Amino acid sequence: MKKYSTVLTIAGSDSVGGAGIQADIKAISATGSYAASAITAVTVQNTLGVSAVHPVPVEIITGQIRAVLSDIGADAVKIGMLNLPEVVMAVAGELDAFGVRNVVLDPVMVATSGDRLISEDSIDVLVRELVPRARVITPNIPEAEILSGEKISSHSQMEDIARRLAIPGKVSVLLKAGHLEDSETLTDIFYNAESGSILRLPTKKVHTPNTHGTGCTLSSSLASFLAQGLALDDAVRAAHSYLASAILSGAQYSIGSGHGPVNHFWK
Repeated sequence: MKKYSTVLTIAGSDSVGGAGIQADIKAISATGSYAASAITAVTVQNTLGVSAVHPVPVEIITGQIRAVLSDIGADAVKIGMLNLPEVVMAVAGELDAFGVRNVVLDPVMVATSGDRLISEDSIDVLVRELVPRARVITPNIPEAEILSGEKISSHSQMEDIARRLAIPGKVSVLLKAGHLEDSETLTDIFYNAESGSILRLPTKKVHTPNTHGTGCTLSSSLASFLAQGLALDDAVRAAHSYLASAILSGAQYSIGSGHGPVNHFWK
């Protein structure tokens, strides 16, 4: 009897379907794993932005996590939007209770539209309680600036920032370059804390408004490849390649009046 590679995504819901839980399920499925979910918040949003966020009660969030992990388990866990300190603490507790490994933490703080998605008092708790429990964190430039307290304006700064965010030797960092404007080639930086090595992942910039949910897609596909047993560098390369193709394919479509989604099922 075959066994699925399973990924639990813990994140918020996106009503337009391009980011959050919806993007996670699409990316995990498209890359060959089985997706389960625990919804942390319901957002009211479309391609133009976020107009409201409704938190799910903590006991319902932990109930969803326990229901999944106690039954089908998870070969990897992707964590996205956790907008309240009590939610961060509760999720950390569940990870410990079930001995979860292969945690990919996307520190969702700012939407593609620029809307803030996390309360200020949640950031310290996230850094203290969840970052050390992750195998990989996947911040974009605005999120890395919040976490590091430093403005990032060039590729040359990214390697140093990635190392600094790694809680030296403990947490690997995939720092995404998509918000940089200084080059037609964007080079994401992966600092592998397990080997102490740097992996540079260049991609030609695609001029498209359809970038909604790119962070969710990258982190979820990375969790999917880790769930399948790929080595850390290989999983990062596979996720990076998958997202690059999803962006390129999605650029051919017109959907919505703002930032449309990538094409998760480009294959």
